Amino acid sequence: MSIEGKSPFQARVTKYAALADPARLRIVDLLTLGDFAPMELQAELGIPSNLLSHHLRTLEVAGLTTRHRSEADRRRSYVRLAAGALEGLVPAAEHGARRVLFVCTRNSARSQLAAALWQHVSEIPSASAGTHPADRIAEGAIEVARRHGLDLADHTPRSLDLVAGEGDFVVTVCDTAHEELTGLHGVHWSVRDPLRLGTDEAFENAFADLARRVNDLAPRVRAA
Repeated sequence: MSIEGKSPFQARVTKYAALADPARLRIVDLLTLGDFAPMELQAELGIPSNLLSHHLRTLEVAGLTTRHRSEADRRRSYVRLAAGALEGLVPAAEHGARRVLFVCTRNSARSQLAAALWQHVSEIPSASAGTHPADRIAEGAIEVARRHGLDLADHTPRSLDLVAGEGDFVVTVCDTAHEELTGLHGVHWSVRDPLRLGTDEAFENAFADLARRVNDLAPRVRAA
């Protein structure tokens, strides 16, 4: 079966299988920079020509590369990445959500930061809540948010019971909240509690972890 005739999932399997070989992965790494003649790839990898031919055929069958003739020397060809070759290699699962709700225990740091970060990368609304909300936002969270251009100063911790709604995609961002709650439609991020240390570094680390996770999740959540 050709790559065109396969389902998106089967096509991903074929591509991953092709990339599992170190030489083929190296070839694809090189082709992300530009086009290479087979003899140039052979020099880069230091492998026999027959083995290189095998790898190139495998990559072509997987839909990762194409080959075209040189306009100068028609005996020469160049290998390039196929259009969209690397698309779809990231996990393909998508989630539908009316709103993304970030939850931690106190709703005083991690969940507030995550909700604020989300608003900068997605048009889907976000909110935050706590299973046992604090009286106010942690000063460390306000400061780290301010250092990164976000404003939490006017926010107030809120109870999950008062905030949760139908169609929410729930993201628990602390282990305590995750282990306390069951049966929710969502995912869990095991983000270290910066309040345990209370240092600028701890809040920066939590912010960086949340920012990376928010950026990774946002493209995979669609409006329900």
